[in-house]
Amino acid sequence: MNKMDLIAAVAEKTEISKAKAAEVVDAVFGAIEGSLKQKVEVRLVGFGTFATVDREASKGRNPRTGDEIDIPASTAVRFKAGKTLKDAVN
Repeated sequence: MNKMDLIAAVAEKTEISKAKAAEVVDAVFGAIEGSLKQKVEVRLVGFGTFATVDREASKGRNPRTGDEIDIPASTAVRFKAGKTLKDAVN
């Protein structure tokens, strides 16, 4: 499922126009993104939790040449599925 499929599913389920559903989906994604930018955990009970994790700088190897490279520190987003979601897909 891609974003357009999600918008179509929301529009059909809620009986609103696809344009309005697109606004709603974009607003939800924007709210999640904004919270994660501020390093605030987003917890959707029954669905899951989005959180940021800081990765430390490390050393790695270029698989093609074998040369050692520096991997810079970064921030990653992690998602942990909630019990209801896990039970639904099992």
